[in-house]
Amino acid sequence: QVQLVESGGGLVQAGGSLRLSCVASGSIFRINGMGWYRQAPGKQRELVAGITTGGSTNYADSVKGRFTISRDNAKNTVFLQMDSLKPEDTAVYHCYAEGLEYYSSTPFVAWGQGALATVSS
Repeated sequence: QVQLVESGGGLVQAGGSLRLSCVASGSIFRINGMGWYRQAPGKQRELVAGITTGGSTNYADSVKGRFTISRDNAKNTVFLQMDSLKPEDTAVYHCYAEGLEYYSSTPFVAWGQGALATVSS
């Protein structure tokens, strides 16, 4: 099994910054894609940003230029630096990872439990 643990959420004023971290552990042979989704109250989950093993990134239009995704492949960790935060960024942020499990080489998709980021106006 593969587990993801997030940290770094909190309360910040509009214009401020937060940095989320997510560490993957367990029976991991290889992680391919990692990234972040978010779900605001009453809204559907949406992709925020993703990053490949090679460092290619993609972002939702709503966060381009404000958020930066990065990863440390050696530590199976993905980060989300969120700057110039807006009240509409308030949501629970979930990290994900997809790859292959050790021994069996079974593909996996794992999710973190979620980190709440609240941006006050």
